[in-house]
Amino acid sequence: MAVANTTKTSWRLQEIVAHSSNVACLALGKNSGRLLATGGEDCRVNIWAVSKPNCIMSLTGHNNPVECVKFNNSEEQVVAGSQSGSLRVWDLEAAKILRTLMGHKANICSLDFHPFGEYLASGSIDTNIKLWDVRRKGCVFRYKGHTQAVKCLAFSPDGKWLASASDDSTIKLWDLTAGKMITEFTAHTGAINIIQFHPNEYLLASGSSDRTIKLWDLEKFKMIGSSGGEMGPVRCLAFNLDGCCLYSGAVDSLRVYGWEPDRCFDVVPVGWGKVADLAICNHQLIGVSYNLANVSSYVVDLTRVKKSGSVIQGVIQDDQPLTEPSPKGSTLRRNYERPLTTCSTQRVKQSSESERRSPEGEMRSPSSEDEKESSAEIRNPEDYKEIFQPKSAISRTPPKNEPFPAPLEDGESLLSSRYVLGDDEALAQIRKGHETMCVMLTSRHKNLDTIRAVWGSGDVKVWHLADNSFDLSPRSLWKLDLCTSILPQIEELLQSKYESYMQTGCTSLKLILKRFWPLISDTLTAPPSVGVDITREERHQKCKACYKLLKNLSDLVKNKADQVGRHGSAFKELQLLMAPLDY
Repeated sequence: MAVANTTKTSWRLQEIVAHSSNVACLALGKNSGRLLATGGEDCRVNIWAVSKPNCIMSLTGHNNPVECVKFNNSEEQVVAGSQSGSLRVWDLEAAKILRTLMGHKANICSLDFHPFGEYLASGSIDTNIKLWDVRRKGCVFRYKGHTQAVKCLAFSPDGKWLASASDDSTIKLWDLTAGKMITEFTAHTGAINIIQFHPNEYLLASGSSDRTIKLWDLEKFKMIGSSGGEMGPVRCLAFNLDGCCLYSGAVDSLRVYGWEPDRCFDVVPVGWGKVADLAICNHQLIGVSYNLANVSSYVVDLTRVKKSGSVIQGVIQDDQPLTEPSPKGSTLRRNYERPLTTCSTQRVKQSSESERRSPEGEMRSPSSEDEKESSAEIRNPEDYKEIFQPKSAISRTPPKNEPFPAPLEDGESLLSSRYVLGDDEALAQIRKGHETMCVMLTSRHKNLDTIRAVWGSGDVKVWHLADNSFDLSPRSLWKLDLCTSILPQIEELLQSKYESYMQTGCTSLKLILKRFWPLISDTLTAPPSVGVDITREERHQKCKACYKLLKNLSDLVKNKADQVGRHGSAFKELQLLMAPLDY
């Protein structure tokens, strides 16, 4: 087969409808770059082969939305954490639940597998980090110190350290053998979304909502670089496989950074929106993002990306390196020493027996009935057998000479390439993605029909609550009695972890305050009327109810305004608008 044109640097690979409800998280398999796990509000974990439209496996067992997923290094297991704080580990080759782990008090928001052994780390909104022994179904240690949600965890390549990053703008480095914190990094000014160890050197990279990337020397425990220039929060990081540069994923762009000194080698526009994960394979970088129930994958051809030499952001802009290159094979700092044996031979600090059997339920093991409730439904037997069966002759990692083909150039038709591809292959290209697109359009059509039906019925309250992601307009529909119904829902939206829900809640509350607060204030402070005025009495009762609901919301808004994060400014604005409530 002829290779498709290779003049494009980045392109969209595919878009799929991944779940029956909104997608809440996803993760790529970093070993192959060809496996994708998605977690949804439908409480399922779905497994996909990147670039293929059909789900391979659907994993059930959680009773709450899945908040976080992660493959182990060999891609034989996947773990998922739920909104309730529980963890479930599935064996993908055996297509069955392996473990259920309980102990966190709130949403799981970060996970990582130990690089060599049967250990697993989890971080939660409850601010705790737990180290689990998957074989024994128990928590062996708990790390405490963060003051807000633990957003990212990463084991060092040698398996001796665990790094944690939090919404509290700090990074902590933990010694697994000693069971204590080694150091803390505090230079970021916003929530930290991602941390990544260098594949070889004692170096750690971090990306934050403050739009900066910082690099930390893990021998001297100090910052050695800080790169700005991102147009939005840094969402993903990935070192090149040889460690020569760092890739940064933000909204609709990929940047390539060097350090010592700091410089940006290249910026690649990529239409992936809010990218959620990156993987590297066959000289290509794979990026995935999600929106509502849809997941999109993108490819960047790394052979067409600058990784050294001239820079586009820095002091010098010419064809010469900014520093003298180091001799081949040498580094500025020492490399990790990877043990030849597995983690089972390493001593990991464990809690005492009394601590492990605490009332939090860390040692609670699921009964056999609990595990029977979980299942691994194989939806695509052919792909499952090819990818996961241990005796399969096909290697899980694709051959190095089979990268994802680039699409045709803009303006070049498939029919004009039939003499290169052949009739059958041209028709296959035309049909590619047709089934997925039909499913997606059918889903969207169904949602629009629901909204149209509710709109026609005149039940504005139901329509406004039907889909929290829709803008609550037109404003002419807002009435005082509607406010009493909508304010309790706004409280739920403001406490949601989903950005679109929180944004809808802020917009709605702002609208109510600007439009109705003068009426509420004037009505409640007006002197009593003479005689009987039923209309005025009804309005007074509605205003009194609205005031009580707004007063309850003011404490929530005040707490949110004090937090560091993306929505801090929106809540500060709401706090100012709600200031008259205190008088």
